[in-house]
Amino acid sequence: MRAATIAVRLGRYSPFALTGFAAILLLSSLINPSIWTGPRMAMIDALTPVIDLVGAPFRSMTAAMSDASGLTKIRAENARLKAENKQLHEWYQTAMLLRSENQSLKDLLNVIPEPDQSYITTRVIADSGSSFVKTVLIEAGFDNAVEEGQAVLGSQGMIGRVVEVGKRASRVLLLNDINSHVPVVIEGANQRAVLSGTNDDLLVLIHLPPDLLIEKGARIITSGTGGMFPTGLPIGEVSEIKNGIPMVMMYSDPYGAGYVQIVEKPQDPNVRQSIKVLTSGPE
Repeated sequence: MRAATIAVRLGRYSPFALTGFAAILLLSSLINPSIWTGPRMAMIDALTPVIDLVGAPFRSMTAAMSDASGLTKIRAENARLKAENKQLHEWYQTAMLLRSENQSLKDLLNVIPEPDQSYITTRVIADSGSSFVKTVLIEAGFDNAVEEGQAVLGSQGMIGRVVEVGKRASRVLLLNDINSHVPVVIEGANQRAVLSGTNDDLLVLIHLPPDLLIEKGARIITSGTGGMFPTGLPIGEVSEIKNGIPMVMMYSDPYGAGYVQIVEKPQDPNVRQSIKVLTSGPE
């Protein structure tokens, strides 16, 4: 009972005692600042391991948060670089496409229609892909003033004629199709003939005099007979004489054309229809 009474009394006076002790310490440090340096440093040395131990979890948490932030930045940078790389790849592909189209358009300059001829430059959009029918589709039709029977040029010369016309697209019968027959002139020999397709790479000259001598390399151009096609469009040259028959290799690969020119020369439509019947044959 007595001990409890003493404890109560000490508890009652302890705040005052602690305050007085703090005041004494403050006054002594003001009078002589270095008096507590030794004890203070000794206490700090003693408490340093405890402070380090208590602070370790917080440091680990801070490092983890820093790593997470850095990883987020790296991921964001990686995503940005991937997006830039994709965009650069798309630009590269676009540049290659434009380069190819530019080259195709430049190639068409090798065959320039006569000044009084009108022409339309358009894109080849598909080919038949058949061994029996040699045609390609072009991206031009009635809306572009395309008409049936017009000559079609590749980069080096004529490759076919328009046989079907739609509103926005047309079908071109290639010169190497077996149904293709074009009136031509053999330069040098100054001989008219008909150039016929064979469904192969080589074309054949028909309706020639039996005693006519034709040399390899002779140039073949359109004759303009009947007005179906303009005169003087280059087609190809005699590459070989097979069993006495001149075989012609076309200047332009009909399947390698990215762009073509559709040529029309003003003429009497009645004459055009007549020559179409004579030269087209069954389709």
